[in-house]
Amino acid sequence: MTHPARDLLTTTTAELAPDPHSNPLVPRIADGTAPRPALAALALEQTWVIPADRRAFLYLAERSATTDPEAAAFFRTLAEGEALAGERLVVFARACGVDEAREASYEPLPGCQAYPAYVAWLALNASPADIVLALTVNFSAWGGYCATIAEALRTHYGFTDEACGFFDFFAEPSPELESQATAAVQAGLDGGRLDETSAHRYGRLLQTYEAMFWNALSVTP
Repeated sequence: MTHPARDLLTTTTAELAPDPHSNPLVPRIADGTAPRPALAALALEQTWVIPADRRAFLYLAERSATTDPEAAAFFRTLAEGEALAGERLVVFARACGVDEAREASYEPLPGCQAYPAYVAWLALNASPADIVLALTVNFSAWGGYCATIAEALRTHYGFTDEACGFFDFFAEPSPELESQATAAVQAGLDGGRLDETSAHRYGRLLQTYEAMFWNALSVTP
């Protein structure tokens, strides 16, 4: 028996899977050749990304609460997750030698901040169901990167389990979030609120901005 939403999520994720060569930094972290300043830059950029995404998800949850409650539940879970990730990010940043003063004075890279800027654009302009599909596609790639980084930080850089918690969090599959995404996409399909062409476009752009993030970090001295 087919499940339209699950099938759409699977096929779109496969269609928009990133080019293996689009991320130059994670393979270097994986083999331990990435410099430690690149890890610190990763932590600093994420201190901008995480709170921005959390606010976008909270806005989306509020915006879609009445018209698209399944999507609203998905966005609320995302916002809660970003809050937890933010707490773990602090531990990773301190393990990289980043203190509060350095955080306050850091100038973020445009190539890294294009991603959260686009998430904010989606929150203001796109259909909630389309966003659910596009984000779920992107999270598949992001989760894989985090799993690789978490293992490498332990193996090559001597980071503790606590310091790796930020990446462990995103690498861990979330059955609840997967179920909510499927329900939101199905509701969008059933209610005629999901435009596959638009969702595919949003997913493609998110994947491109994800690649920009890692490319910008890869030139960190």
